[in-house]
Amino acid sequence: MEANGSGTIVNAEQIERKIVDIRRHLHQYPELSHEEFETTAYIRKLLEDAGIRIAAQYTLKTGLIAEVGGLQGGPVIALRADIDALPIQEDTGLPFASRIPGKMHACGHDFHTAVILGAAFLLKEKEHELPGTVRLVFQPAEEKAAGAEKVLRSGALEGVRAIYGMHNKPDLPVGTIGIRPGPLMAAADGFLVELEGIGSHAAVPEASVDPVVAAAHLVTALQSIVSRNVSPLESAVISVTRLNTGTTWNVIPETAVLDGTVRTFDEEVRTRVVERFGEVVNGVAAAYGTKANLRWIQGPPPVNNDADLAEAARRTAERLGIAVVTPKPSPAGEDFAFYQKRIPGFFAFIGTSGPKEWHHPAFDVDERALFISASYFAELASAELKRFASEL
Repeated sequence: MEANGSGTIVNAEQIERKIVDIRRHLHQYPELSHEEFETTAYIRKLLEDAGIRIAAQYTLKTGLIAEVGGLQGGPVIALRADIDALPIQEDTGLPFASRIPGKMHACGHDFHTAVILGAAFLLKEKEHELPGTVRLVFQPAEEKAAGAEKVLRSGALEGVRAIYGMHNKPDLPVGTIGIRPGPLMAAADGFLVELEGIGSHAAVPEASVDPVVAAAHLVTALQSIVSRNVSPLESAVISVTRLNTGTTWNVIPETAVLDGTVRTFDEEVRTRVVERFGEVVNGVAAAYGTKANLRWIQGPPPVNNDADLAEAARRTAERLGIAVVTPKPSPAGEDFAFYQKRIPGFFAFIGTSGPKEWHHPAFDVDERALFISASYFAELASAELKRFASEL
């Protein structure tokens, strides 16, 4: 990486070229959640080569924390990027496609990482002007909804005034940013239900307690929670995505297993759905003589944007000439929400004109969005530090 005498990157044009190269390198070498060792080392070297200090006091097994600014004291804000990939075989045909069989950056975390690195490089160029500190959070394990809590346990958000993050959005055009106060992404919970019955020959079902029949009725009954316990003005999704039972055609099995996901945008609705879920599972199981074992897998809460931060984000976008839209909330989950439980946070959707949705083998982003996004987050961080410093 070319640098001037102080070790920092020289100009915006170099940064633009550099972050395209960074994104392509990361795309070729994806690492799954909790395995991001080479990715972490690569990010560390880029930051060190740019003269950006690593905040080594915040210990993470994978991922890292760095800082720009702080030369004048002042407030601390954070920018977050997630760095992990998915267990998907890539089918893009890109010249820089994944070199790791069965692993792919199919959710664009390579894009996110390159953007926040670009923002860091831009902020480093004017570090002496910053009236505070920008803490850079390169977070592992977002796809497992486990990385944010690791960052929180490290203490990296102690004393941080606000945190800012993003996700690429394939259905928004390049040059567009989706800004929405309040709920933006859903709480993403999971469930596993095991129904225990009594097996028998299929020709003598009266000798059994059939878990297959119970499971079939349970799939239908669970849908009544959304239709009859959640207001039409609210939102919830219950999807049974797997039903596993039996081994052959003429035997009634002893067990049936169902699992799936529940998505909600409001904590009160989330609590109500969880309560009714257990009641419906136990009621259906009892009605058909089976025993139910329910395991609830609590995921991240809803991404809920602070209204004041969202308005500040809108002002920055308009100042830079970036088109602002109000996106529909996404039923996908994001563990950025754990940060928002601790401190005010803002999460944006960045237009990338993608050909396919997240988690598709042919997922890609339009790289023109890289520098637009890096410039936006550098400007947003600088403006927010000034705003918070003026309130001290």
